[in-house]
Amino acid sequence: MANTGVRLLRTVFSHEKSISWFPGHMMAGLREMRDQMRTVDLIVETRDARIPLSSINKQFEQVIKGKRRVVVYNKCDLAPTSIQDTVRKVMETRNQRTLFTDTNINKSVRQILDVARETAKSDPMRYPQLVIMVIGMPNVGKSSLINALRRTGLNRGKAANTGAKPGVTRTVSGRIRVLESPAVYLVDTPGVMIPHIPDPITAIKVALTGGIKDNIADDTVLADYLLFRLNRLDHTDYSTVLGIERTDDIGEFLQLLGTKIGALRRGGELDTDKTIQFFLRAFRQGRFGRLCLDELDESSVKTFFISNMEDAPLSKNQAQKAKRAAQRQRSLEKARSKNLK
Repeated sequence: MANTGVRLLRTVFSHEKSISWFPGHMMAGLREMRDQMRTVDLIVETRDARIPLSSINKQFEQVIKGKRRVVVYNKCDLAPTSIQDTVRKVMETRNQRTLFTDTNINKSVRQILDVARETAKSDPMRYPQLVIMVIGMPNVGKSSLINALRRTGLNRGKAANTGAKPGVTRTVSGRIRVLESPAVYLVDTPGVMIPHIPDPITAIKVALTGGIKDNIADDTVLADYLLFRLNRLDHTDYSTVLGIERTDDIGEFLQLLGTKIGALRRGGELDTDKTIQFFLRAFRQGRFGRLCLDELDESSVKTFFISNMEDAPLSKNQAQKAKRAAQRQRSLEKARSKNLK
């Protein structure tokens, strides 16, 4: 039903308002990561393969401080395989070893266990047991990855809570064993957002892939950007999947889709919220096929690192929230210590 003759009017997407979401538990999580870093042997930094650049958190560079690291692009089943070589080359220039994983496939997950074995066997005296810390932005699949590693390495059930919404893991966990010989343990951490994403389009991409809570982002803007990207990629699958004509106008699109799925209130009025959530959910479930929202040509990559990797200070409100969260965390730690005595 795709109308391939439609004239696409937009060649750029303009949006000036960025999204800020940095609750106090994230700063507390960063503090815990730093405190535990001396006991960690390997970092697994998890990113989202659909946004290989936008899911990079510059704050981790200060936390890692030269620790051995492997970058894991998770959810690779939702991204085009054609981007993998390009992403690897980009990350090689930044001295980052890169893997692509699908947590539903044991062979894919086993790559990480192979790196762990390789590291442990490189110096058995230094690594009688290997401790891996799994870090990443919210909803990149860290806990799902840990459960998959435990399933693959030990043939055991889940050890970390998971969920489709960001912020399920709120504190640094205890050690989770994932391999017997050599002994390998994982430490799960809360997803940590960048306090301020300077580029509004990067923030939209993070929100679209579930990294920012929907009630914080403007979901109409998310839907409009997604429609724009699907059309720019000439990805007409959305028209076939949804059973509506192709259009570049978000108002017309929502009316067509809402009518198709029956998202109408009394009197035939469009239920905009229900229609938008249906559209976003279809994308997040991979119903439109494999998609990459980041531009990966040389110029775009260079622009991204210049625009997004500069440090930005916390706002006064963010700093106060972080301070309160850190105080709560210290109180909890004191209470735990008393209980252990």
